[in-house]
Amino acid sequence: MFAVIRMAGNVGMTRKIRDKLKILGLHAVNNCVVLPDTPSYRGMITRIRDYVAYGTIDMETLAAMLEKRGRTEDNKRLSEKTLKSMGCKTTEELAKVLVEGKTTMKAAGLKRIFRLTPPSHGFKSTRKQWPRGDLGDRKEAINELIERMI
Repeated sequence: MFAVIRMAGNVGMTRKIRDKLKILGLHAVNNCVVLPDTPSYRGMITRIRDYVAYGTIDMETLAAMLEKRGRTEDNKRLSEKTLKSMGCKTTEELAKVLVEGKTTMKAAGLKRIFRLTPPSHGFKSTRKQWPRGDLGDRKEAINELIERMI
């Protein structure tokens, strides 16, 4: 699964890029979405790589993000009651099911957008590509960025 975090605003952005960000659900800076690894999503992500940071999210980071920032479709935080209604006991079990592809965020009744805070200790650069900046494909390093933003 991919985690995609929007890093740039709308100023100077072409309509095509804005539309792709809107399709992915990245409406505001510091919004994050978790997407399955499919060719269509990969194509969209490579088109918007100058405006987002993305990489492969691991199960532990997804579980932490679900626990602290996860919301249901009716905008309520995840609780034990909502987890039981999904058939899971903990957020780790839910993260495992999502990473394995047995269910999707929508099928589980979750919002796929996570509203994150700016990272502690700031960004390196929101104009340069990884590793000199924070944009583009960070591969496994996206987990470290997400942990600083939760």
